[in-house]
Amino acid sequence: MKRIILPILQAAITIFLLWWIFRKPETRADMANALQNAHFWWLLPGIISIGCAALLQTERWRQLLQVQGISFGWLRTFRVFLIGMFFNLFLLGATGGDVVKIFYAMREAASKKSAALLSVLVDRIMGLLALVAVTAVLVALRFDALMTKPALMGALATIMGLMVGVVIAGFIVDRFHLAHKLPKWLPLHATIIEFASAFSVYARSPKVMLSTFCLSIPAHLLNFLAFYFAARAFDQFTWSSGVLDVFSVLPIINTITALPLSLSGIGLREELFYDLFNSLFGINKGDSVMISMTGFMMTVFWALIGGIVYLMYRPSGGIHLKEVEEEVEAVEESIEKQA
Repeated sequence: MKRIILPILQAAITIFLLWWIFRKPETRADMANALQNAHFWWLLPGIISIGCAALLQTERWRQLLQVQGISFGWLRTFRVFLIGMFFNLFLLGATGGDVVKIFYAMREAASKKSAALLSVLVDRIMGLLALVAVTAVLVALRFDALMTKPALMGALATIMGLMVGVVIAGFIVDRFHLAHKLPKWLPLHATIIEFASAFSVYARSPKVMLSTFCLSIPAHLLNFLAFYFAARAFDQFTWSSGVLDVFSVLPIINTITALPLSLSGIGLREELFYDLFNSLFGINKGDSVMISMTGFMMTVFWALIGGIVYLMYRPSGGIHLKEVEEEVEAVEESIEKQA
């Protein structure tokens, strides 16, 4: 039932937000004017930026797989990563790109299914920790301006605090062997157990952990940079101040849109762009929405490449989405029982 209700709610919220954004004729007129005067060649460096970020994220995952003794080649790892991008954007429901990546990795290393799952889990953790570090620095550089939006800053602090809190809880559970003492009713019980299992395995490879953390920082910045190029396409910002301005708000937008409120953050992202870009930089709603949509479409470009790779990819055995969910859930349950 949950698998049906979640996408229905997300679709409803997405439709409402898009209606809310496009309901005014003046907004649609501003968007049409922005499109007519856009310099689309700026999108090329943006697409390249996201592609470079994908390469760094692939290398991060490859290193984490190698710690577990899983190696199916850099190019094959990149293909699976792109497939994950595709499913992350276009697959409705609870199954995301990470789950598909886990499934493919398990197929490549059938005897190390738990290891494959933990590699993706730690990949998420390192990306999260790097995002927190990047956000702290960028927000500090524009702290006075951003504090004019206390509600968004409060949401950012709450979401990131919860994420980091779960990571810390997993570390404590592993360090003090508390897995069997955690009550089943505890919120995020299964996630904490999985994090504890991940720490237990990867704590023996501090150099890899540091390396993957360092890879995550430029990967985040390159993703942010794509939106800066989108802004330049619509004659917004300059080299002297624009990069830092855009970088200071992207962590807020990306963190909030990562919540499963709308489909791939569509609608919510555009509303956040308008709220921040208008109040902080004086950019009208039409331009703000076009910057958001164009930046997102650069990611969609690579996701579509992932879709093409998916159609051509031939792992051992076929793939069915229900099978993906069931197999990954079974491995998650086995990890929880072994903890």
